[in-house]
Amino acid sequence: MPLTAFDHVNILTQNLAAMQSWYAEVLDLHAGPRPPFDIPGAWLYLGATPVVHLVEVDTAPTGYDGVRMEHVAFRATGYQTFLDTLAAHDIEPRLGHVPGTDIVQVNVEDPDGNHIHVDFDLSTEPA
Repeated sequence: MPLTAFDHVNILTQNLAAMQSWYAEVLDLHAGPRPPFDIPGAWLYLGATPVVHLVEVDTAPTGYDGVRMEHVAFRATGYQTFLDTLAAHDIEPRLGHVPGTDIVQVNVEDPDGNHIHVDFDLSTEPA
């Protein structure tokens, strides 16, 4: 049984509206259809695929015996445009370079402090 695709990441939050806005304004994901679950939440789409599932909770999530997600990563184009978007939202990114490649990782945190990095292959970006 080989894996065929990444499906989604599920994030618990007490800040559903702020999280929805951040993912829309900063990462350009858009809200879309979601099944009528008994709990509030939102599905955020990349194109036609719901890649981030937000679930609203009453109390802050706690770790699972020290195990937790370290980050979610996306690939993108438009490096300078993304940096400009971050600046417009007063977000200070941490940049990392993948050794031996032209890939730069732009590291940020969403409103709940989840680590997100967006990868850009600078060899394919306009000069």
